[in-house]
Amino acid sequence: MKIRPMALAAVASSMLLVGCTSNTALQQSVDDLSAKVDALSNDVSMMKSDVSDTKDTSQMAYDEAKRANKRIDNMAQSYTK
Repeated sequence: MKIRPMALAAVASSMLLVGCTSNTALQQSVDDLSAKVDALSNDVSMMKSDVSDTKDTSQMAYDEAKRANKRIDNMAQSYTK
């Protein structure tokens, strides 16, 4: 019988404590995390453009090396013993 009033008292006191808490700290944490997510999104988009530029440059270098190898092969074929 004493357990029921004690349980009610515990629930009531916890509800009072929840009502007294402030949401400003929680809101500040959410705002900070949102700012960090936005900064990371900007960094990722910049890196995507850098990767695209690097891919284009590496393809050009590959094509130039392929062309140079063909020229070397053609020069080597023209010489005979």
